[in-house]
Amino acid sequence: MMTSFLQERSLILKQSGEPRQQSRVARRGCWHILGPESPSALRVGAPDEDNGPGTRDITFYEGKCFTGRKLDVCGSCNSFQEQGFLNRVNSICVQSGAWVCFDHPDFRGQQYILEHGEYPDFYRWNGRSDHLGSCRPVGMHGEHYRIEIFEGSHFRGPSLELTEDCSFLQGQGWDKTCINALKVYGDGAWVLYEEPNYRGRMYVVERGEFSNFNAWQARSASVQSIRRVVNYF
Repeated sequence: MMTSFLQERSLILKQSGEPRQQSRVARRGCWHILGPESPSALRVGAPDEDNGPGTRDITFYEGKCFTGRKLDVCGSCNSFQEQGFLNRVNSICVQSGAWVCFDHPDFRGQQYILEHGEYPDFYRWNGRSDHLGSCRPVGMHGEHYRIEIFEGSHFRGPSLELTEDCSFLQGQGWDKTCINALKVYGDGAWVLYEEPNYRGRMYVVERGEFSNFNAWQARSASVQSIRRVVNYF
């Protein structure tokens, strides 16, 4: 469960001329915006504490190849637009942690998992457009990975336990192309993919129980590959 708190933050919008500083209230985490000609954005506030140890930092850019205005985030951000940043993101740099981004505000819509590294255009994170509306750190508490998937909802029917990545579930004896419930026992998080070889729509699941596919915000129960989220601090 993500910590809910309100804390005063500082936002700098750098346009033509001198920077203009405004006072805003940011919910969950910290953010900072600067123009393309500015030095690296300042880190303000504190990251979400309930998502495990370590710091988390991610930078969003309006232009491809890390150009244009940028938004630095070190915690959950439920709306880029509310922070004065347009919902257009064409490149991303993940300095630390693992992140799940959504194409709509309030952590809704299609999900994209981003791990440590650089993404010079939206194709690199399997995006179909440059539209992103919110993000949050992936909750991870260690490196012990264990997940159990179920054929039926509410943990009924045949089940399969995994501790490693699986690019094709049917190749591991899973007869169906769907998962209707699952339990994440370990410390790490997982990504579910609708298609084999880690392709198609993706869904991030963290430690806990999910009694049906709606619980992980999926539009259907179709899952054909699963992998662990790689964390980096």
